[in-house]
Amino acid sequence: MKSIYKITILTLLGILVLTGCQDDFLDRPALSETNTENFYKTKQEIRLATAGLYGGKVWGQWHNQAYLPLGDILSGNLLLAYQGTDLVQLNTFTLSGSNGRLTTGWTALYIIVAHCNSTIKGINENTPATIAAADKNAGIAEARFIRAMAYYHLAMLWGEVPIIEDNTKLIQSPLVNKNKTADVYRFITEDLTFAAENLPATDGKGRVTSWSAKGMLSKVYLTMSGLGQLGGDRNQEYLNKAKLYAKDVVENSGLVLLPSYYDLFKTQFNDNPESLFALQWSSISSGWNEGNQLLTYSPSNDINPQKSSAWGSPSPSYDLYLAYTKQDSIRRKASIMLTGDHYAELNAAGGGYTAGAPGMKKHIIGNEVDNNSPAMTPTSSIEHNSLLRLADIYLIYAEAILGNDASTSNPDALLYFNKVRTRAGVDPVTVLNTDIILKERRVEFACEGQYWYDLVRLSYYNPQKAVDLLSNQQRVPFDYNADTEVAKPNDPIGPISPATFSTFTLQLPTVEVIANPKLNEPAVSYYK
Repeated sequence: MKSIYKITILTLLGILVLTGCQDDFLDRPALSETNTENFYKTKQEIRLATAGLYGGKVWGQWHNQAYLPLGDILSGNLLLAYQGTDLVQLNTFTLSGSNGRLTTGWTALYIIVAHCNSTIKGINENTPATIAAADKNAGIAEARFIRAMAYYHLAMLWGEVPIIEDNTKLIQSPLVNKNKTADVYRFITEDLTFAAENLPATDGKGRVTSWSAKGMLSKVYLTMSGLGQLGGDRNQEYLNKAKLYAKDVVENSGLVLLPSYYDLFKTQFNDNPESLFALQWSSISSGWNEGNQLLTYSPSNDINPQKSSAWGSPSPSYDLYLAYTKQDSIRRKASIMLTGDHYAELNAAGGGYTAGAPGMKKHIIGNEVDNNSPAMTPTSSIEHNSLLRLADIYLIYAEAILGNDASTSNPDALLYFNKVRTRAGVDPVTVLNTDIILKERRVEFACEGQYWYDLVRLSYYNPQKAVDLLSNQQRVPFDYNADTEVAKPNDPIGPISPATFSTFTLQLPTVEVIANPKLNEPAVSYYK
């Protein structure tokens, strides 16, 4: 595994690998042309550089190795018993600092940070004065938005982590301290505030906008509101900021939910107006972890491109299955397969696909014919999966309004909360509380790498409730009888250790601590 210190060398050797996007993202220079001496000279070159931050090698390792394991397996939504002990450890809370998915997740997020840092540095140092300040700042803002996304995941997974703005400085001083969690979140908000102020309100398809940044600010401030508030009320100032930014997005952006929840995960609806930030993937990828490889989670070769590389679907947990009401069939079928479910859009020319066992449906998009993409392979899916959707902001707005109250019937909170439910075909509610919102988020974003972060957010201010939720989960596979519509839980895939308060902060990767013993020292302030 590459440590963040080895990544420093890669930065100097040309970390701006521009791969794996669509439309204006596809037209990009060769790697040899993107050095700091001859690039960033025009607005178009800045746009080409920032295009490379949306997918390809920049996000490939995180997306393919850590996105679902750390978001959905660790949280109890999914489980995989057959891809080694690392994934079993995530399900059973027995992971250590040597867990491969944990180590990969850390390394991959710092790869994203390093690419963004290199882009920001290149724009700042090499853009000529003839380039309009707005164009220069817009490019920096894209990189700072994406860097903020990486640090958001780092903070929520590990809490205290090193803040690195310039990877070249690690050449002279490779050993760095962790920074305090509150400082990491402050750094994230500063990046996102700059992005909100300098990104355009509208842009080309797939590009982030000022609304993307404001939406993410609402999410970060909602998260920050609970930090350090153990057993007490959340910070009202941060709740107000979360509400303010979310309200601006939902009322003033002009964006609306895609009418069909099911269509959200079809490639013909890539980068739809509901998507505030989506990873951009192309059918053209030249190596491992350069394309979207989630089709390797397909349950059958018959529905995959080239009829190959279906290595087995993650099993939904019995606990996730129980989270769906019978009425919530649209979201359930779009997210997880049950035995007997038929999907006409998968291998459509062959009559579709009928599931033979419970499995993950999201990200399983069918073969190259189904997607009108002849070059697509099992390791280069063209699904542009969103990491931030408008539905998220609707639910954040409702939760920020709820704030520290036990429940609310606030009309604005109910309006936007129920827009999400109505789109899914389920009845609206007349009152909201923390349990209702958390359950709604779980079924709305299942298999989208979100639920663990929702649980961490809860653990900041009510750790006992978060521990109880994990402790009461049925984190086990299940069989489903299509004739009787009865699900039967199976045995755990391994002995499950009890959840504790410390469960919500992952161990530092052992390889990183060995390379940098200062990570064992107390965290220091980043801001003087």
